[in-house]
Amino acid sequence: MPRPTWMSLLAAPEPLLLPIAHDALSARLIEAAGFRAASVGGFALVGARHGLPDVGLVGLKEMADGVREILEATSLPYMIDGDDGYGDVKNVTRTIQTYERMGAAAIFIEDQVSPKRCGHMAGKSVVPVDAMVRKIEAAAAARDSQDTFLLARTDARAVEGLDSALRRAERYLRAGADGIFVEAPVSVAELERIGSAFRGTPQLANMLEDGATPLLAPDELHRLGFQMVAYPVSLLFRIVRTMQKALADMRAGTLRLQDEGVSFADFKTAVGFGHWAAIEDRFAR
Repeated sequence: MPRPTWMSLLAAPEPLLLPIAHDALSARLIEAAGFRAASVGGFALVGARHGLPDVGLVGLKEMADGVREILEATSLPYMIDGDDGYGDVKNVTRTIQTYERMGAAAIFIEDQVSPKRCGHMAGKSVVPVDAMVRKIEAAAAARDSQDTFLLARTDARAVEGLDSALRRAERYLRAGADGIFVEAPVSVAELERIGSAFRGTPQLANMLEDGATPLLAPDELHRLGFQMVAYPVSLLFRIVRTMQKALADMRAGTLRLQDEGVSFADFKTAVGFGHWAAIEDRFAR
């Protein structure tokens, strides 16, 4: 069964909520929880898969390996983090083609200077706007299907100010982007201004715990003009805390937390044990 197109998801009256998957298991859990779509973000994938910070240490091949495992584990449509395209327009073209052929429904490209970093970290810089325009044009031309949604992300708010970020977003839309992601606004007033500046254009708001942007409810963000709401660290941060607590419990030799995890039966359900057991039974001799 084909995955829904991104624009069909955005046509719904409610905002599109995007948990960020960092591996195949998290992707399966997101789908089981009833979400309509999800995303793969560099911060979570690099942290969980490689134990590294999101500061440009991982290239397309390593990212694509993780993305492939996630897409194979779920039937949901996914938005994939294309980082800065991993180079010039040739690399952007390869990035788009790589993820589209894996089954990505949407891909976003950002305007940071390489090596890039998490959008809520200090020390970012952005490429000249004309260079990013050429990347967006190359990305749009690289698509095999016009149903593949192209989101342009700008990190210029923290570097050049909000006015510059909005001007860049306008240029990126004219270059062929289908939607806009202005990263790291620092107040509700800035969210309101971004939302109103591109009302009617698909926009993404990034809700990151301990980040620069105020955390608002999805309905409020939708009212401001954002059709997509991403949660880039919510699963990862909670998983890390849970593992730290479990490891401390083991060190203490008590297993006091034994009832805080899922049951063996629940875990078998989460990883699809019944499906594979049925295949074994069907072909048993």
